[in-house]
Amino acid sequence: MHYGLKTSKFAFFFFIEMELEFKNHVSPALKAGIKNYLIDIDGTITDDVPNEEPEKMVTCLPYPDALETINRWYDQGHQICFFTSRTEDLKEITLEWLDKHGFKYHSVLFGKPRGGNYHWIDNHLVKATRYKGKFTDMIEKNVTIEVFKD
Repeated sequence: MHYGLKTSKFAFFFFIEMELEFKNHVSPALKAGIKNYLIDIDGTITDDVPNEEPEKMVTCLPYPDALETINRWYDQGHQICFFTSRTEDLKEITLEWLDKHGFKYHSVLFGKPRGGNYHWIDNHLVKATRYKGKFTDMIEKNVTIEVFKD
């Protein structure tokens, strides 16, 4: 079963399901308690397979804890978007792999810059979690981060 969006007809229903709140003519926000998860694929939910080896993308297996955790988040109402450095020409392989292994998701974004060391700047709250080999429930932790001067 394919959980992602394939046509703009379904995109309309996706935005209704998100239950966005529009306030004061600014960008909408998700309802309280709902998160937009942007999740990498290679090296995060499966082996780290480079774009230059698409034949390995077909045969690699998902990390069981990733599959279980992501599907639980989806079932809890959170938005699941895979954000990958895979290129558009690998779209069919990627969607078939996600569906074959039973990942539940809303969308997939291709073309994330390669190389790491990401620093996301946005007008919305952004939280980042570095994957270190295991998917678990999230916990709160105080850390030092870089921010703009006041």
